[in-house]
Amino acid sequence: MIPEELARKIRAIQIRTSKTVNSVLAGEYKSAFKGRGMEFDEVREYQPGDDIRTIDWNVTARTGLPYVKQYVEEREQTVFFLVDLSASGAFAGVERTKNELAAELTGLLAFSAIKTNDKVGLIVFTDIIETFIPPKKGISHVLRLIREILYFKPSHQKTDISTALDFLGRVLRKRAVVFLVSDFIAADFSKPLRVLAKRHDMITVSITDPRERELPDVGLVPLEDAESGETILLDCGNRQVRQRYKQLAYQRHQELDSMFSAMNVDHIPLQTDQDYVVDLIRFFRVREKRRRRRG
Repeated sequence: MIPEELARKIRAIQIRTSKTVNSVLAGEYKSAFKGRGMEFDEVREYQPGDDIRTIDWNVTARTGLPYVKQYVEEREQTVFFLVDLSASGAFAGVERTKNELAAELTGLLAFSAIKTNDKVGLIVFTDIIETFIPPKKGISHVLRLIREILYFKPSHQKTDISTALDFLGRVLRKRAVVFLVSDFIAADFSKPLRVLAKRHDMITVSITDPRERELPDVGLVPLEDAESGETILLDCGNRQVRQRYKQLAYQRHQELDSMFSAMNVDHIPLQTDQDYVVDLIRFFRVREKRRRRRG
């Protein structure tokens, strides 16, 4: 049985994300993530301006009138969510944890995907593969993904993104859209990411808490590394300490941006205290404009 509190959270995410998909994101998602090609739909009579290369000569010969073939986009594709749920994701400097945002984000994108007839799958990882759910369609399947993320109890605490990317490369044979969701507090994973980015449409989603970017002026604060258990005492009342912390956080995110850009991997930076839907819409529109420029 699912605990009542978890069931309420799942239901709340379903209502919130379904409403957002239906009112805002459905068209944006479809435009940003085109299908794999075109498939034949039907024939119709030729009209001035039609491309003569689309004329169906067999039908034209039978009827004595020119007919052209019409095609529709082959929408169905596979969308995979590669979600880091290591111990650092349980951190919450505001009202929700990074892992809770990851669950809501996955739900929103998954509902958008199934609305356009895509299949969705999930890999949850720490420094091992914790959960693997093969891609399927349907609302019940999406609700299962959300439940798996919200109800997840890690058997390991640390993060190894390379292990997750290597596993994905072995189980995902056909080209897919892959969302890698993490806070990216991890050892170097550039090599396997570069390999997968050549085979799949990779999108990285970095989730951060505002307290990971800037410290409040609250005096001495013990900080514990959720993954290693190591604790240090930090003087947040010291302006130089706060400034150095902010500088290092900014530098880390700039390095991530530069790495993703060099690999032509899309990057969506999100924060737990901000409206991520606005960031997603902006990303979808930029991606659609880029696709149009490429023709």
